[in-house]
Amino acid sequence: QVQLVESGGGLVQPGGSLRLSCAASGFTFSRYAMSWYRQAPGKERELVAFISSGGITNYADSVKGRFTISRDNTKNTVYLQMNSLKPEDTAVYYCHAFHPTLNDYWGKGTLVTVSS
Repeated sequence: QVQLVESGGGLVQPGGSLRLSCAASGFTFSRYAMSWYRQAPGKERELVAFISSGGITNYADSVKGRFTISRDNTKNTVYLQMNSLKPEDTAVYYCHAFHPTLNDYWGKGTLVTVSS
């Protein structure tokens, strides 16, 4: 059974930091590209950060220099380190696993609220 389980969300003040984790199981994690998406209230889901199976990363312009995506294939886990958080970063953050020829998978999300 495939699972992507996000954790690490919560309430943080502007300027603060959070580290999200996404634990994967039920598929060959190392073969998949992994991404973090987010969806704010009333807005469409958007790509935040991407890491290929080989470790190449890419970021949305809005988070460049503040967020860092990484993966640990020994733990089947992808991370999102979020620094200098802003109120506009408030959203539900989702983990996504992608492979060009196999099924893709989504987690259920974790809520990040940036507020004083």
